[in-house]
Amino acid sequence: MSVLRLRDVRLIVSAVGISAVGDAALWILLALHVGATGSPLAVSALFLCLWGPVVALGGVAGRLVDRHENRRLLILVSLGQAVVVAAMALSLGSLPVLLGLCALLGAGVAISSPAEFALVPAAAGEEHVAAANGQVEAARGLGATAGPLLGGVLAAAGWTEAGLLVNAASFAAVALAAFALHARRAPSGDRVHAREHGGRAVLFGDRTLAITLGASIVALLFFTISVAAEVFFVSDVLKAGPAVYGLLMTGWTLGMVGGAVGLARRVPQAALATAALVCVAAQGAGLLGAALGATVLLSLAGFLAGGLAHGAKNVLLRTLIHERVPEASRGRAYATYNALRNGAELGALSAGGVLVGLAGAQTALAVSGAIPLTIGLVALAVLARRVPATIRRTAYVQPRG
Repeated sequence: MSVLRLRDVRLIVSAVGISAVGDAALWILLALHVGATGSPLAVSALFLCLWGPVVALGGVAGRLVDRHENRRLLILVSLGQAVVVAAMALSLGSLPVLLGLCALLGAGVAISSPAEFALVPAAAGEEHVAAANGQVEAARGLGATAGPLLGGVLAAAGWTEAGLLVNAASFAAVALAAFALHARRAPSGDRVHAREHGGRAVLFGDRTLAITLGASIVALLFFTISVAAEVFFVSDVLKAGPAVYGLLMTGWTLGMVGGAVGLARRVPQAALATAALVCVAAQGAGLLGAALGATVLLSLAGFLAGGLAHGAKNVLLRTLIHERVPEASRGRAYATYNALRNGAELGALSAGGVLVGLAGAQTALAVSGAIPLTIGLVALAVLARRVPATIRRTAYVQPRG
């Protein structure tokens, strides 16, 4: 990789890491602030406003990313997000205003995520996409680990407004990193010609992508149940306190970083889909093992293994989309994938609380692992089946006409 490309990759990785720290800190600060009202509905509305636009605006965001120069788009959106978060710091006394600003922030995420994704090959070069994706995912994992700690410290000190201003500065830093990029991804003739094809047609017109991404997204409907179960699993089943809960979460995120950096880059291009589905199954096995083991040591081992598979899976799926989707359509492809993924997680968060209440935390955690384990194994069998050459699709091809 040339010095210039290496510099651009480092800028993108730094921007992703800074953004992940700021986003996670923001969620903690806002959740604690809104939660102080004593209304669970208000907290639910907060996260719905933050994440809902990513689901609702996937198609619109993807078209924007494929029709406009991505570096400029990332600069403008990041600066807009900085202004929105600064306005939040001045609006903490009004829940309706705060929720409206959260929706605006979520709309920015719907655009910035596919823009960042589509810029990676332009920055790294197509031959170094897998390695760059590993670094991006590792930065996101580290940011997701440090962000809640920062948010919790700021909230405990009573510095919610200051914390929001720090987050606004993180968006400005992302804009500055984008401004320094040499890489460009501008609309091309092929991209303009491809406007009529939506992200779902791009992703699911390819058999390999349809099986791999479909299984991964359906598995998320059950994986994310674990979020609602973990706190109660630690307190009610392991009979432990916040320190053990923090240990398990740290084990998961450290596993993610290890999987993203150490495992994913070792997978050859021809095995990306198979390896991603193995990771789906392994992630489920880690959660199932933690639930069945029901001791701190075995649960930690399960969370480390699950996190390792999670980090590798995320990198493999990103790289698979880069490899199998034409460059002109990558914005719409990733925006659609992001929307489906976030929609699955929002649904699972709602179902998780209900399942924990009905069946208990241990059963809920076991379900969150056993069903994805089964989905991963079934999808591997389906992927391995040969199909007639007349209906086999190895890449998205635009219809003639």
